[in-house]
Amino acid sequence: MVLELVAKPVAKELTSRLAIPTIGIGSGPDCDGQILVTPDLLGMLPWYNLKHVKPKLNAAEQMRAVVKEWKEGVRAGKAG
Repeated sequence: MVLELVAKPVAKELTSRLAIPTIGIGSGPDCDGQILVTPDLLGMLPWYNLKHVKPKLNAAEQMRAVVKEWKEGVRAGKAG
């Protein structure tokens, strides 16, 4: 059973009572397994205020910088 953003004590109780595995998405460490959405970890969606993970990278800003650099190169006549 997937438990997404379930309060940690509730997720713990459900996990202890259910005969089937629980998979947590932001529901604490007591689930049988965990899912972490890669874009959340990489900081690719900075407009979301994530409570279950602190992004380890600011990929969104890095992608914007690369696209800006490429655009400026194209405008300056430097292809690719």
